[in-house]
Amino acid sequence: MKSYLDNLRPFEKRLVVGVAVMLFVVLNVTFVRPHFSDWNRMQNRMKDAQWKLERFGKEIEQIPAYTQQIDSLVGESQDVPPEEQAAEFTRAVALQAGESQVSMVGTQPMSTRTNQFFLELTQNLSVQSKEENLVDFLYKLGAGGSLIRVRGLTLRPDVPRHQLNANITLVASYQKKTITPAAPKRTPPATGRTTASAAPPAASGKTARSTSRLP
Repeated sequence: MKSYLDNLRPFEKRLVVGVAVMLFVVLNVTFVRPHFSDWNRMQNRMKDAQWKLERFGKEIEQIPAYTQQIDSLVGESQDVPPEEQAAEFTRAVALQAGESQVSMVGTQPMSTRTNQFFLELTQNLSVQSKEENLVDFLYKLGAGGSLIRVRGLTLRPDVPRHQLNANITLVASYQKKTITPAAPKRTPPATGRTTASAAPPAASGKTARSTSRLP
């Protein structure tokens, strides 16, 4: 290569060096420069992975606490047979309305929603009562270990402005009964033997002889 350059004139040498420099720049721009940020991206990915690992580790450590909370919530629910849950919900609301002297004006059809642990019943109803009676009704519905909660409430005074008209959305949560799958029935293995059909009795080798009488 040195001898080749020595044979060139000064202009040709400068031209060759210029072409080599341009080729070097083009190769760097095409193949090297796009990877300048690879190290920063790799560091960011490592930081994200480390953050997720720490976060997931903390959540995994909370599993016993979450399990305890789920068990406590499941234990608070009353054991009501599935076929009586809707009737129990309606009965509890009607009894409390009578005790609190709240008049039930109308109700809407009950809706049902389920999740992994609970069956949720939703009931929309319209009531009319005095302010203190309505407060007593709503408070006692959700007091203690009751399964009923108030999700929505709309108030307006009646025409004489002596009582309140209220549209209430009530929700009751009942524990779902887990169904344990029945164990599959085991069928006895085939013995591979077949019952032979009864063979007819073998005929005797003796032939009956007929006797003829002479005249």
